[in-house]
Amino acid sequence: MLGAIIGDIAGSRFEFDEPPRKGFKFFSTDCGYTDDTVCTVAIADAIINGKSYKESLLKWCRKYPTPKGGYGNRFNQWIHSDDPQPNDSCGNGAAMRASAVGWLFDDYHTILEEAKKSAEISHNNPEGIKGAQCIAALIYWLRTCRIGKEDVEKSVMKAFEYEIPPLDVINTIGASGHFDAICQETVPWAIRCFLEADSFEDTIRLAIMADGDTDTKANIAGAIAEAYYDIPDNITDAALEYLPKDMLGIISDVCSIIKEKINKG
Repeated sequence: MLGAIIGDIAGSRFEFDEPPRKGFKFFSTDCGYTDDTVCTVAIADAIINGKSYKESLLKWCRKYPTPKGGYGNRFNQWIHSDDPQPNDSCGNGAAMRASAVGWLFDDYHTILEEAKKSAEISHNNPEGIKGAQCIAALIYWLRTCRIGKEDVEKSVMKAFEYEIPPLDVINTIGASGHFDAICQETVPWAIRCFLEADSFEDTIRLAIMADGDTDTKANIAGAIAEAYYDIPDNITDAALEYLPKDMLGIISDVCSIIKEKINKG
């Protein structure tokens, strides 16, 4: 979950600005948390405090109505509706908020069901649900060593039927100005960035360099990378400086739960 938030913040300044250049500064004063972080925290809060996903998303998104970059139009309408209903969306917002599911549940079938629940309240298109399930499952597989990095592409294809394009194809599409707003694109593209990287930071950098929806691609790639690589302390410390106190409280609680899981083996 922390990896997702770090990716979101690092990628936030490039989403609607000049394309990133190689060697870009990882964090700057132009960075900030976006809707990706708000929604990621909301899903975690729901799990650890026994709330419904819908209740928690509405609470957090209404509390933070203007994150950097704002919310997508359809999701913004959902947030402010008197009676929010699913809107058949396959947007990548379903996948970018699912990382806590992969960390906080310990049974594969439960993870698939909870990822589905976390998505379908707003993104009930099958592709939106699949995107959330894929990311949560991949985090679970990697953090529990059920698969290695070399098994990711085969496992994702078998379970979720995602074809993961080469990085040069993704970069070419990004350079053309295409904005990857749907799970069918962003999820496999983020996975490829993880596969081609050799560290947590490198994963985030590759996702941002692919341009397009930089914060969400880096959010998803960072969520996966956290389950495989250690996050350098200096990156964690710098990212947390961007967040308000109530978000830090949820993140701290989640990290404590994860540490306890690790200590128990």
